[in-house]
Amino acid sequence: MSSLTALRSIALRDPLTIPNSVLYNHSQTSLVVFDAYPKSIFHFLILPRVHEPFTVTDLTDLRSLLRKDIDLAKELIHGLKIAADSLKHDIEEEMVKRYGFKWEIWMGFHGAPSMAHLHLHVLSADLCSEKMKHKKHYNSFHPKHGFFLHIETVLAWLDATPTYRASMININQATYGKILKEPLSCFHCSKQLKDMPTLKGHLQDEWESVMKRERTKLERKKHITTKHEQLVNASSTRHEEEESKSGQQ
Repeated sequence: MSSLTALRSIALRDPLTIPNSVLYNHSQTSLVVFDAYPKSIFHFLILPRVHEPFTVTDLTDLRSLLRKDIDLAKELIHGLKIAADSLKHDIEEEMVKRYGFKWEIWMGFHGAPSMAHLHLHVLSADLCSEKMKHKKHYNSFHPKHGFFLHIETVLAWLDATPTYRASMININQATYGKILKEPLSCFHCSKQLKDMPTLKGHLQDEWESVMKRERTKLERKKHITTKHEQLVNASSTRHEEEESKSGQQ
């Protein structure tokens, strides 16, 4: 099985035959799988299953889908969004369980995907992963460069005029290719970094700053809650003592 068609092969399989190490969950219309090379702490792919009225070719990528009947395309993408929203809830629960807080989650498609079969990326907004090794990897997920097409952007295309939608669908692949070669810059602060090791170290520092900030917030909230509980308990105790004295008189 070619790596370029690996997702297509998964989408065509009976979900019950897909290993748990690959498949997170599934529905009648979609599969949620773990990204084999995650680029963030949490990274999943949502694949549409191949059912009529769509063919395997229709579901090659976003461009092939949007060239089909627009109402059918809209229905399919809305279905992926529903699956993504449910997955987001699960990810947030796991974030809180592991780290004590939750952070942003991105959902989007690649403008020029490297693998056949439409897939929606759902990943945590940290881009901290040992699998993040090359500039093209990072720039393909940078949330502001334009290679990563947020699902809200794609849904807006579907509601736009046919002329505008066609202009977005037909963006030259070379244009997307140029984005992958853009200078490395931090998606948090826009600072330019000279190479991937420097960028990865910077992103890790940013992530640790986020963790420290959020945990400080949690500690402050916990402290305030504890103080409030102490005041409530003290007030209740005083009230009980006053009632006791009153009853003895």
